[in-house]
Amino acid sequence: MLPGRHTPLPPTWLCRIDAHPWPCGEAKLALLVAYADDRPGLLTLLSKLREEAEDQLTQLDGGRPVDTTDRFLTWACQAGR
Repeated sequence: MLPGRHTPLPPTWLCRIDAHPWPCGEAKLALLVAYADDRPGLLTLLSKLREEAEDQLTQLDGGRPVDTTDRFLTWACQAGR
């Protein structure tokens, strides 16, 4: 289960609360707090969600591959520096 109220709405992967691309700013903060002592767990979760999101977003975009690496993972890796 994802922390906080700012959760994704598949298949568009927009935030249910503010309609920004998920993870929105509030979701990122909630995830960083929830996984403060488990960065590998956070990255594992985000990797699984990224794969699901890419599959769904690719289908919505007529089969053109969608890359969400920066959106889902890069920020979490950089936050630990």
